[in-house]
Amino acid sequence: MRNSSGRNKTKIPPHLLKSALVSTTAAGLTLLLLSSTIAPRHYSTGGIAAVQAFPSSLSLRIPPSSPRATTSAATPTTAATTAASKTLQLAAKRQTNPFATLVGDMASSLFPSSKLDGASNDRVITKVADVPSWESVRLELEQKLTTEEKAFRENVERGIGRASPLNKVRLYEEGVKEEDVRVVFYRDSASWCPYCQKVWLCLEEKRIPYRIEKINMSCYGSKPNSFIRLNPSGTIPVAKIDGKIYNQSNEIIFALEREFPTHKALIPNDGGGDTFQALMRLERNLFSAWLFWLTSNAGDRAKAGFKDVLQQVEAELASSPNGDFFLGADVSVIDMLFAPFLERLVASLLFFKGFTIRVVPGTNTPYPAINRWFDAMEGLESYQLTKGDYYSHCWDLPPQLGGCTYEEGGEPFEKAINGELRLGSRSGNQGGSWEYPLEAHNGGVEPDWGWCGDAAAARREAVERLTYNHHALVKFATRGAGRKGMPPYSAVLSDPNAVGEDAVQGGVDACLRLVSLALLNDGVGEEEENSMEKVAQAVVDEGGVDYADGVVKSLVYLRDRVGVPRDMRLPAARELRARLNWAIGKILKRIEP
Repeated sequence: MRNSSGRNKTKIPPHLLKSALVSTTAAGLTLLLLSSTIAPRHYSTGGIAAVQAFPSSLSLRIPPSSPRATTSAATPTTAATTAASKTLQLAAKRQTNPFATLVGDMASSLFPSSKLDGASNDRVITKVADVPSWESVRLELEQKLTTEEKAFRENVERGIGRASPLNKVRLYEEGVKEEDVRVVFYRDSASWCPYCQKVWLCLEEKRIPYRIEKINMSCYGSKPNSFIRLNPSGTIPVAKIDGKIYNQSNEIIFALEREFPTHKALIPNDGGGDTFQALMRLERNLFSAWLFWLTSNAGDRAKAGFKDVLQQVEAELASSPNGDFFLGADVSVIDMLFAPFLERLVASLLFFKGFTIRVVPGTNTPYPAINRWFDAMEGLESYQLTKGDYYSHCWDLPPQLGGCTYEEGGEPFEKAINGELRLGSRSGNQGGSWEYPLEAHNGGVEPDWGWCGDAAAARREAVERLTYNHHALVKFATRGAGRKGMPPYSAVLSDPNAVGEDAVQGGVDACLRLVSLALLNDGVGEEEENSMEKVAQAVVDEGGVDYADGVVKSLVYLRDRVGVPRDMRLPAARELRARLNWAIGKILKRIEP
């Protein structure tokens, strides 16, 4: 498989085009947009996730309901049987509610929302006038931020300090001049592309100053003419080093090693010899075996072939001299080549096949050396920066690969990753995995990111992203109650031309302010509960049921599009998703007591 170009668009399954409720939107904000499509199990889903950059600083994304079961607001009985929690069971009772599971069907419609008007919004705004303003939320946030957190935006702008996916330039430290930067790195806007991640890792680990140009993958947006002139094939990544263009990931990596000899070496002085070459071949063999199993219906044969190659990887790491990386104690190019695909195969094979590789601490596993390697990689700031969560990968892979196939063993993990059910739960009575109280390691599904700090730090990170660009964020969220743009992209939920429903902005805005305050207060006390109840009452009683549905659709749309790493890190994303569900639940209970 060559570098990710996204040039071959996959066809949208006909059943998605027939239902307005399954139509989508997803481009957007610098809040990640990730979305999933609703497809029956026999489909090899061609488009599940969508992300589109927008000039702001919070990225968001969303996955709709489980691809294993077709659901629709038009079939409330089916929806009720698959509802993920009490909140969603309430939603499923309503014929007009578009959410079949906790992750929800796409809320946007092919048709305009004709029942909403500005008068309803005005009445709601009047009733919620005493909800603290965004300025008040920001002031409270500032009082709780650490010194490092307060410097975040300035450091992002200047390209110094700890790296962020929001960087447009990386200088690393004071004294490095931007005019001396020799590298321009063209990577994908959504942080989906594994080939881009390889190069990104190497640049950061070697601490080579660079500028960033973000380019859409064709499955979720168009590429600018300026980029096509630079690289007519349209593939990414691309690097311009001292004016010379490199358009293959490995070519870029070796050029960086050659052209920056005074920076940290990622290739042994002797070139690595036969071992280095053998490991490069093993990485390609692993990729091929993973892809064959993930995208085919070969079943046990594909699984057996993959396990054979994975065992070779385990053996290589187990025999690595004096360390947990492939070549020993120090990270190398070999680790950078393996990292994007090991990361994605761990997530996708759990989700689609129920095959466990990465485990939480203290759990027995047939792959201890691979788990130690992950632990070692997660100690690197370069990897912490670029690492995605399971949810993001499981929705961004199908539109890149042309589809993934399901096996029965994956369903419990799929539901836990999607936020629908806690692992081991057979119904929504125990709540969804995106509801409080949040379980450590998502109930054993995905190891926590301990390097991000405690839960309070995660909540501050989420609120910082919400408050920084709240005007654009609210407008973006209302796409959930708006209508789909045309023509669609092959990643079904990517819709940069979607039209939001302005008539629900007041209710959405008030809910997000209260969500932010609840996050800042490290939980929900009596004051937050009463305030959210009051807003829910205003949304339903003053706005009406259609207005309330529009607000719920907007919050779900936003919740499902929180992306990692583009928008925020996993602990912050988990906190935000759960707190949005708290607000959604309050409104749904008011509609359907």
